[in-house]
Amino acid sequence: MTQHTQIDHVIVGAGFAGLCAAIKLDEDGERDFVVLEKGEDVGGTWRDNTYPGAACDVPSQLYSFSFAPNREWSRSFSAQPEIQDYLQRVARDSGTLDRFRFDTAMRDATWDDASQRWIVTTDDTTYAARTLISGTGALSEPRLPDIDGIDSFAGEVFHSARWDHDSDLRGKRIAVIGTGASAIQIVPELQRVAGELHVYQRTAPWVIPRHDRTYSGLERFALRRVPGLQQLYRTAIYWGRETYVPVFTRWPRLAAPVEQVAKANIRKGISDPELQRKVTPDFQLGCKRVLISNAYYPALDADNTELVTDPISKVTPTGIVTADGTEREIDVLVVATGFHTTDMPIAEHITGRSGRTLAAVWAEHGQSAYKGTTVSGFPNLFFIVGPNTGLGHSSMVFMIESQVTYIRKALRAMRRNDFAELDVRADAERAWSEEMQRRMEPTVWHTGGCSSWYLDEHGNNTTLWPRTTFAFRGELASFDIDKYDVAAPATTHEPATLAGSSAGGQR
Repeated sequence: MTQHTQIDHVIVGAGFAGLCAAIKLDEDGERDFVVLEKGEDVGGTWRDNTYPGAACDVPSQLYSFSFAPNREWSRSFSAQPEIQDYLQRVARDSGTLDRFRFDTAMRDATWDDASQRWIVTTDDTTYAARTLISGTGALSEPRLPDIDGIDSFAGEVFHSARWDHDSDLRGKRIAVIGTGASAIQIVPELQRVAGELHVYQRTAPWVIPRHDRTYSGLERFALRRVPGLQQLYRTAIYWGRETYVPVFTRWPRLAAPVEQVAKANIRKGISDPELQRKVTPDFQLGCKRVLISNAYYPALDADNTELVTDPISKVTPTGIVTADGTEREIDVLVVATGFHTTDMPIAEHITGRSGRTLAAVWAEHGQSAYKGTTVSGFPNLFFIVGPNTGLGHSSMVFMIESQVTYIRKALRAMRRNDFAELDVRADAERAWSEEMQRRMEPTVWHTGGCSSWYLDEHGNNTTLWPRTTFAFRGELASFDIDKYDVAAPATTHEPATLAGSSAGGQR
C-alpha cells in the first residue's frame, strides 16, 4: 500500500509568488504546508537568470513586497544580484524556510475524489494535500527555438536563463538569437568581449531610454531613516505607471509621442541609416513588450557587431545558415528566445477531477482561469500569476499579493464552513474569460499590427491583464463563494492510502 504524507497545502515554486504564499499562509496559522522548489534556492526567475547585464525593467521601489520593503536598493532599476539578495533575506527573516524543499520538483499532481485531496508526487515523497498552490510563474521554463540542426552545433550553446559562467567568451565568435528583454541586456555585455558578435533579429522591438541612476549616499540614508519617504517614492511611481494603462488598452495612438522618443533613441545610438532602418519597428508601440536600454543600440553600431535580419534556415556544426544561403561561422550560440507563457508547462503535470490534465483542457480553447486563480474541474487548485494576470507596465509583485489575498480568504472560507472542496463553477470561469477577451479587442496587443508571445494559437491574449492593477486588486479583494461549487468532507474516516505524518508545522 502506498504511504502518503498528509499535509494541508503544497506550494509549488519559491520565487516571489511561492514565497509570498508561504509567508502569508504562515501568518494566518495555515502552517502545515510544504514548498516544492526544483532549484537549489529561493528566487525563481531571479535565481535562474544570471546572464551578464541581467536587471529589472520595473523601478526598484515597486519591486518588493509591500509587507517587506527593501530600504537598501542601490539604484532606481535593480540588477539581478540585488533582487536575489532581497528575496533570500526575506525568506530567512520569514521563519518559513524549514518547510521549503529545494532540489525537489513536483512530478505530478492528481485530484483524488475519494479522499478529496491532491496526490502530489516528487522523486522521493508523495503528499496528500488539501490544496495545491502553483507559484511557478510564466517565466520559469525556457523556450528553445525550433531550428533545423540546432542539436548538431559543435560549439557551446546555452539559453539566456541557463547561462554557462564557466565559458570564456573573450575573443569568441558569438551568435545571439533573439532581440527580446533578455537579449537587449546581454548584447551590450557580449559586444565588449566578443571577437565577432552576430545578433539574429526576427522582429525589431521598441526600445526606449532607460532612466536609471545610482542613488546617492544621502538619498539612501533618507530612504532608510526618514519615516514614510520610501512609501512616498513607491506610491508616486505606482500611480505614474498606472497612467500607461489607457495607452495600451483603450487609445493606443496616445503612444505616438513615446514612439518618437524611441526613434530618437535609435538615432542617438546608431549612426548608419541602413541599420537605423533595420531596427525601427513596423508595428505600434506596446503591441510587443516595450524594452528599455541605453546600451543596446550603441552595441549594435559597434564594429564587431552584425545585425542579421535574414531568417535562419538551419544551424550546422560550425555556424548558422540564413535563408539567403550565407553561413556565418561561430564558436558560441546564445539562445535568448524567451519562455513558455501561453502553454504553462506545469499544466501537463496536473490532472483534475475528469482524469484529464490541465494541459489537455486548455489545449481546446486556450488557457483560462477564474480571476487568474482557479479552474473549473480542478478543486482546491490555486494559481498565482495564472492566465491573464501579466502586466506590460507595472510590477507583478502587486498582482501576486492580490492573488495571495484571494487565496487566503478562500482558505478561511474552507475552515469556517468545514468545506473539503472549492471548485469554481464552469459558467463563472467562462464568463470571466469571455470578459477578458472582450476587453482585449481594442487593446494595442490586438490592434497594434504585431505577432507576439502574448497571443496563443487561437489568437487569444491569455497572458496579460487588460485593466489597471488596482482594478485587479478590487476584483480579488473578497472571496466570492457564490461562484463556487462546495462540498463537505465525504467521510469521517481517513482514506486507506493516507499515512498521517505531517511535513509542516502545527495549526
